[in-house]
Amino acid sequence: MLNSSAKDSATDVAVRVENLSKTFRIYHEHEQSLKRRILKGKREKYELFTALDDINLEIPVGKTFGLLGQNGSGKSTLLKCIAKILTPNAGKVTSYGRMAAMLEVGSGFHPDLTGRENIYLNGSILGMSKAEINRKFDAIVDFSGVENFIDQPVKSYSSGMYVRLGFSVAIHVEPEILLVDEILAVGDLQFQEKCMEKFAQFREDGHTVVVVSHGLEQMRTFCDEAAWLDRGKLVAVGAASEIVDRYANMAHGSRKVVNGGGTRFGSGEAEITKMEWLVPAGHQKSHTGDAITVRLTYKAKERIEKPVFGLSVDTREGYWVWGYHTLDAGYVPEYIEAGTGTIELDIPWLPLRPGTYYLSSSIQVANSKAMIDAWQKGLAFEVVPWAGMESAGVVSFNASFRNLTPQVPMLDLPERDATYWQALSQSPDQAGHETDSQHKS
Repeated sequence: MLNSSAKDSATDVAVRVENLSKTFRIYHEHEQSLKRRILKGKREKYELFTALDDINLEIPVGKTFGLLGQNGSGKSTLLKCIAKILTPNAGKVTSYGRMAAMLEVGSGFHPDLTGRENIYLNGSILGMSKAEINRKFDAIVDFSGVENFIDQPVKSYSSGMYVRLGFSVAIHVEPEILLVDEILAVGDLQFQEKCMEKFAQFREDGHTVVVVSHGLEQMRTFCDEAAWLDRGKLVAVGAASEIVDRYANMAHGSRKVVNGGGTRFGSGEAEITKMEWLVPAGHQKSHTGDAITVRLTYKAKERIEKPVFGLSVDTREGYWVWGYHTLDAGYVPEYIEAGTGTIELDIPWLPLRPGTYYLSSSIQVANSKAMIDAWQKGLAFEVVPWAGMESAGVVSFNASFRNLTPQVPMLDLPERDATYWQALSQSPDQAGHETDSQHKS
């Protein structure tokens, strides 16, 4: 178990950071760090880099707390100080409760040991007894999904397998405080969703999660509160949605919140004024496999040469699923005139599994990185399953089975909607089936 103070029942604070500063020595010669051990008394050629500068912060019990900022802002350094991996040069960190940390891929693992052996090694480092690990072993392996490789050395694991096993051990420590640093970016989407469900359960049980992530939408939807760091200084602390918006405005300069949803930035010679996600007639929402049309309405202030229209889809948690633009499709107009117009994209078979997604759109000039308009996450849409249909995986392929041997009669099923699943629940005589001649044709 990571070093922590006894739980104070009178406090609603899980972690208290007081006047915390951390500096590192930056040497200007590669061999200087060795010389300082040998040539004592000689002038050392280094400068001090301040990673954290007088940080004061309280993380509440039972909240999911995000740390955000650009690379080098001090997020990971702060998390390591909270975990007692780094010792601050000034100030202190007090934590109240059992703590576990997942700070990097493979932390606490020995590459030459098997997955099984590393569960016991890492579990003991995190404070579990052998009896506790024995009791939780099957659950740890099941959550990680690496059961087929559990007796292989972890040096043969992919980075995703490392993450899944390491996170599974950490979450089964049943800590009161869990620290997570960007590691979920390595796992696949299914595993990320499992982790989000585990985090939600963790929070419902009154425990605390402190997470570093560059996924702003993930931070907005998942975290209760957040702190923004910039070059080692604490800029702001507050509700996660507010802090994310403030950070995004800074990061993108001219970005502004758009009425109706999302944010926008760009030079402004043209703007996308409306995004429409058009489902088939009679459908209230889109289903996996539906034919979808996306319509963009734009308004150009002047003539735009070689405009490129783009679209992208993100999950509710902020993961980028898909992106496509007219240059990819070979559909680039020579120009658009000043005024209003529309452009449509047809998706013959929607491959998205059920869930909530965000649609973003953009206009730029071919062969130029300059952005005329980018409307990000301006439209939310939902994909739902057909009645009785169970979905699995990240996407659905428009695939078909064939060449079953030996041949047998096939059920004559209706179109894939609610009646399709009703037909499957009937007996073959009730549902009907194709004749052999129909099947062969």
